[in-house]
Amino acid sequence: MPEKVDFKKTLDAYKAARGRLRVLDIPVMRYLMIDGSGDPNTMPQFAATIETLYPVAYKLKFASSRELGRDYVVPPLEGLWWSDDMSAFTGARDKGRWSWTLMLMIPDWIDDDMLDDAVAQAGAKKPPPRLDDLRIDSLDEGRCVQTLHHGSFDDEGPVLTEMHDRFIPDNGLRMRGRHHEVYFSDFRRVAPDKLRTLLRQPVEHL
Repeated sequence: MPEKVDFKKTLDAYKAARGRLRVLDIPVMRYLMIDGSGDPNTMPQFAATIETLYPVAYKLKFASSRELGRDYVVPPLEGLWWSDDMSAFTGARDKGRWSWTLMLMIPDWIDDDMLDDAVAQAGAKKPPPRLDDLRIDSLDEGRCVQTLHHGSFDDEGPVLTEMHDRFIPDNGLRMRGRHHEVYFSDFRRVAPDKLRTLLRQPVEHL
């Protein structure tokens, strides 16, 4: 049996500590992506997106193990989040005004033919609800600040305020790009106070 790679343990991009804000350079990474908007707690589109990403990701995982002898743990779900007014994140948390992209990382040894086959297999019998909205794209975030948040998503505000308003400017940086979250916990099954979420913000030097 091939050794199973766990990217949460092997990639520096997935390393973060609670209470510590860290600057690091993120390499270009490729993802399965689906876009959406609105409150993730109430929009059926959000759940349908998750129900679409995972079947394709598991088809890729099984093909990689079977055809290449390279097995791996399906990477954690990730999300890009933005709003016309970013205070909707750190202040009012007005989720109805949020836009988002949910993503699952694709290992760099997966080629385009394997991706095409995985999408075709996922849609062969009972297609996932948003398969037609799925895209494959690369994300080049470069220099970022990140930390690990423990607890409810609704308690992220003070952590983000500390990141955005103090740490980033105090280090001669400014924000760019979109707020990025990596979900180490399955928020469909884990109690809010037990959630572990990596919070990331791309930055650039002033």
